[in-house]
Amino acid sequence: MAESKNNIITHGLSGKVGDLIVFSQRNGKTIVSRAPKERTGDYTDNQKLHQLKFQKATLYAKSVINDPDQNQMYSAAADASKGISTYNVAVADLLKAPDIETIDLSAYRGKIGNTIRIVVLDDFAVKAVSVKIENADGSLVEEGLAVDSGFEWIYTATATNTDLAGDKITIKATDHPANMTEMTQTL
Repeated sequence: MAESKNNIITHGLSGKVGDLIVFSQRNGKTIVSRAPKERTGDYTDNQKLHQLKFQKATLYAKSVINDPDQNQMYSAAADASKGISTYNVAVADLLKAPDIETIDLSAYRGKIGNTIRIVVLDDFAVKAVSVKIENADGSLVEEGLAVDSGFEWIYTATATNTDLAGDKITIKATDHPANMTEMTQTL
């Protein structure tokens, strides 16, 4: 892909020229690229799923643009100088779910006030992190929301848990478009 700079002939030009090149405009610059090859054959199931997800992302981005509160929130992350619009940030946010990096259970001993520390990353923002603690037999000990400390999410235990052997800790992280990631650790 080439960029045309200060060329009075190609400035502002867009469209396909024959079957060879395509001119397009991005951030006020004229971009020259090879013309795409014509598609032959059917789409695979993975391609169809990706197209569906992208359609959902564009619909989500349009709803963000039309909602003043969300628009303001996403606009703060946009960078016009790099060609990243509010719309682009919203599309990218829907396409990428939060990533649970670490679950630190070292301070959890089954006592009220013990903490579980979770590091969750997202390309835009993590909205909520929930914690569910179950005994080895599947009975619920407790569940609730972790608190964002700025760097990590901290869950403070509210119930006594006398037998930790085989207990299952399930962490769920969600972002603004409601993408959800789940991770489970066994004690």
